[in-house]
Amino acid sequence: MTRSLRIFYIALFLVTLLALGLWSVRSFLGFSTNADATVLNGRWTKAVETHYDDEFPIKRLGTNLWAALDFKLFNEGRPGVVLGRDQWLYSDEEFHPSVNEELNLQGNYALVEGVRQTLKAKGIQLVMAVVPAKVRLYPEHLGEVKPASIHANLYQDFHKRLAADRIPAPDLLGPLQSAKQNGKQVFLRTDTHWTPEGAEIAANRLARTIADKYPLSGEPQNFVTEPAEKVTHKGDLRLFLPLDPLFENMMPAQESLQKRNTVAAEGQPAGDDALFANTEVPVALVGTSYSANPNWNFVGALKQALHSDVVSYAEDGHGPILPMLSYLKSDAFKNSPPQVLIWEFPERYLPVNNEIGDADPQWVAELKQAGARQQNVAVNTKSETPDRAQN
Repeated sequence: MTRSLRIFYIALFLVTLLALGLWSVRSFLGFSTNADATVLNGRWTKAVETHYDDEFPIKRLGTNLWAALDFKLFNEGRPGVVLGRDQWLYSDEEFHPSVNEELNLQGNYALVEGVRQTLKAKGIQLVMAVVPAKVRLYPEHLGEVKPASIHANLYQDFHKRLAADRIPAPDLLGPLQSAKQNGKQVFLRTDTHWTPEGAEIAANRLARTIADKYPLSGEPQNFVTEPAEKVTHKGDLRLFLPLDPLFENMMPAQESLQKRNTVAAEGQPAGDDALFANTEVPVALVGTSYSANPNWNFVGALKQALHSDVVSYAEDGHGPILPMLSYLKSDAFKNSPPQVLIWEFPERYLPVNNEIGDADPQWVAELKQAGARQQNVAVNTKSETPDRAQN
C-alpha cells in the first residue's frame, strides 16, 4: 500500500468516525431526564448510557443490515414472527412445537376445569371464547413454513374437551370463516390480533349462546357503536422486523384501522353509573390483548350484543392464565361475582407453559389436580355406561 493510499484510508476513517460522533451527539438534542436523576445518585449517568445505547448509529446500522440480510436472503425475521406471502405476518407461537407440549396441554386442560369448579362454587357460569389461530383462518398466505403437528387439530380438540367438561364454548371459527368468505377481513395482516370486525363477529356469537343458555338478570341496556378515528396501524409483528429506519421501504406496508367506540344509548347511564345499584355484575370478561386492547373494541361489541354492561379484567401481554388467576384472587371476584364470566382464550396458548405471575404455585397445582380428578371421573363414567347398558 502506497503512502498516499494509507493517508487516504486514515482520513476516510477519521471522517467516518467524526460523522458518527456528530450523529451520536445530535441524538442528545432535546434529551432530558427525570428530576430525581442526578449525577450523585448515578441515575443521570445510567439514563445517558441507555439513551446513547439506543441511539448509537453503528448499533442501529448493524441491526438494520443484519435484519435486511435475513429478510432478503432467507425470508426470515427475528424469533417471534413467521413471514408469509403477500406481506402477511404470523406469530411463530402458531407454528413451533413447545417444550413439554403434551404435559402443558394436559395441565392447561385441567386448569380450565379447576377454574370452572371455582367459579361454580360462587354461582358463576363460565363461558369460553376460544380464539382460533390466525393461520387457521388465513392459511392461503403461508409460504413454506407449516404449523407443528400439535397445532393441526388443536382448536377442535379444545372444543371437544370443553364439551366433555360441560363448559359452553360457542364455535367462533365458523362465523369468522363465513365473514371472511363474504369479503370481511377478520384478522390484521401484520398483527397477531383480530380486526374490530372480527371482534364484533365473535361477540355476536357469544351473545347468542349466553342469551339461549343463561338469560341475564336485570333490565336490558342498549349500547351504540360509532366509528372513531381512522389510524395507520403498526402491527405488533412488524416489531420482529427491525428494518427501519434504513430499510423502511422493505417492511410490509402498514394497515389502516377504523377504530370504534361503544357508548350507552341516549337516555341511559354510562360508565360506572351503568352498573347495578346493588353492585351485581351481569357479565365479566377475562382474557388477553384480544380483549384488553381498545383498538379491537371487543368489550364494546360484547356490551352491544349482550344488551348488558361488561366489566373487563383482561390484561395485555400476559396470556390467558395469569389474568384469570389474578381475578380469582381479587376483591371483585369475592365481593361482586358476575352471573356469567367469559374467558377469552387463544388456542395457541394451550400447549405452552403459561406464566402465573405472583400466584401461589401450590394453589395453581391444586386447581389443576381438582380439574384432573373431575376429568378422570367423567372419562370413567363414560366408559362404564356401555357396560351398564349391556347388563
